Amino acid sequence: MERAFYKVLMRPGKPLMAGKMADAAMVGLPGNPVSAMICGVIFILPMIRVMLGLGHDMPALQTAPLATDLAANGGREHYMRASFEGGKMTVFPNQDSSLLSILSESNALVVRAPDDPARKAGEEIAFLSL
Repeated sequence: MERAFYKVLMRPGKPLMAGKMADAAMVGLPGNPVSAMICGVIFILPMIRVMLGLGHDMPALQTAPLATDLAANGGREHYMRASFEGGKMTVFPNQDSSLLSILSESNALVVRAPDDPARKAGEEIAFLSL
């Protein structure tokens, strides 16, 4: 396999790899189900869209006000499971990647840049709809 990359600075999503084997695209997803699902949305969905001839355009990030405060983010981009209801974004407090129950209750992924500062309730935050 001709590897394009191995590991990315995102949470959840370690380890992740991609490359080519002859003319076939190869993607190695993390073993954790939540990590695999989120990496599927971020990496595999765009790949499938291109293969189907739907182009490179993906749904744009949207914004919504936070329902509660958020602590500062660490050094990796973080896709946080959240619920968008009543015009406000509620980020689930426990983001442990082993919690499938939280993923099943989520209808959005809040996208935090590496080292994003703490955020206050009411601030606009970027998200992807699920």
